[in-house]
Amino acid sequence: MLVDKEEIGSVGATGMHSRFFENTVAEIANLLGDYSELKVRRALANSKMISSDVSAAFDPNYPDVMEKKNCARFGRGIVFNKYTGSRGKSGSNDANAEFIAELRNIMDKHKVIWQTSELGKVDQGGGGTIAYILANYGMQVIDAGIALHNMHAPWEISSKADLYEAKKAYYAFLSEA
Repeated sequence: MLVDKEEIGSVGATGMHSRFFENTVAEIANLLGDYSELKVRRALANSKMISSDVSAAFDPNYPDVMEKKNCARFGRGIVFNKYTGSRGKSGSNDANAEFIAELRNIMDKHKVIWQTSELGKVDQGGGGTIAYILANYGMQVIDAGIALHNMHAPWEISSKADLYEAKKAYYAFLSEA
């Protein structure tokens, strides 16, 4: 599923705060001839999701805003962010340990190179995605994507190797989860 307007709060008819996703699940349940509000809620709560979004790569020009031992680095594979957010990590998603263990097993089975990260020091970095919105349904969700240098700038930089590992990771997740 692709949604729009994440950078401005996921609002509007094409943003994740709309009812589009929930309504689509309800329509599928209805087409199966087995609709009930409870079944829609159960389907959402029993779902697993990777929220594909980028992470901040370590920037040697601004090392003070990063946790040097817990930040994304180029060439180390897809980045899993256990939690996101800002201002002390408010407004975030926090993936549970069991889901992370499942993802680790899937990635290892498919020989995907991966790393974990956070989006900068508390109160100095941060960012949001749509993961917290889907987590409100009880869904297992984590942010996973590639590391970028100069995020949201005219000249963003990424690693080609990380892009390849991300492709492998998404395929592995879709085939196993």
